[in-house]
Amino acid sequence: MTGATIFGCAGPALSDAEAAFFGDVQPWGFILFGRNIVSPDQVRALVAALRVCTGRADAPVLIDHEGGRVARLGPPHWRRYPPARAFARLARDDSHLACEMAWLGARLIASDLYELGITVDCAPVLDVPGPGAHDVIGDRAYGESADTVALLAGVAAEGLMAGAVAPVIKHIPGHGRANADSHFQLPVVTADLADLEAIDFQPFRALADAPMAMTAHVIYAAVDPVRPATVSPVVIDEVVRGRIGFSGLLMSDDLSMQALSGSFARRTRDSLGAGCDLVLHCNGDPTEMAEVAAAAGQLTGQAAMRAAAAMGRVAGAPESFDQEAARGRFDAVFDKRFAA
Repeated sequence: MTGATIFGCAGPALSDAEAAFFGDVQPWGFILFGRNIVSPDQVRALVAALRVCTGRADAPVLIDHEGGRVARLGPPHWRRYPPARAFARLARDDSHLACEMAWLGARLIASDLYELGITVDCAPVLDVPGPGAHDVIGDRAYGESADTVALLAGVAAEGLMAGAVAPVIKHIPGHGRANADSHFQLPVVTADLADLEAIDFQPFRALADAPMAMTAHVIYAAVDPVRPATVSPVVIDEVVRGRIGFSGLLMSDDLSMQALSGSFARRTRDSLGAGCDLVLHCNGDPTEMAEVAAAAGQLTGQAAMRAAAAMGRVAGAPESFDQEAARGRFDAVFDKRFAA
């Protein structure tokens, strides 16, 4: 049985203490960051070591790799990919081409990840930027309208899945209006429910059949004026599972972000108690991870079924794909600006 947790690790190789800890607490999965990335062979070795210490060859390994400024892989070993805004700009003139490129870019990213043993990408972003919002989303958004975001993010999710990599739609139910960066502060969105329904929730509703979603550490005053979505039973039950209709695996955003308050045990209990299936802890701090693991307990019941179903969506080999031809086509459209 696995814990209801996803953990990061401190560096490019596991320490003996980390391996022993992960073997003991059995997190459901792991997440990699830039501090864990040196070279392809090193990443493959780290991914293998994470799975060995849990005794599960299929333990999910996640990464945040959207393209643009949120990219954990890069030169000289991996290619750069454009931010989501680049596809939105294409869509202004040619929506068909924009969809082709969004799918192709995601499919190429999936190839990069799959070759390393990484099976989950925390992308695409479904947030719709609002006027005057903090730029933490900014060029990570696939457009300025809910319809464009839903269209382009939807084909990007399909591209990842065609490459046997599970997408995580984020940040449900919408971070686009946030007036602060939730890494450092707790944002409060004051829009009324009708506006949230029409704009913020709409892309998530369009992709409600995605295998996984990540919550927003954001207060939506019209729904719950006190608690951010991650720890709000009202937001998760009435909005995420209700109005949006998302039925897949729901994970918290990183518990170590400063938008949340209280001990790590409290953050963990509040997230799971609100309706998250898993909690995500990213920074690799062993003391914090021990507290999270103790509070999280085991992944059981409906949450365990959602987790199995989510990974079942990308079981097996990637669909047939001509990488060389695809890269040529992608580079021709983007003039190789993001290739190095």
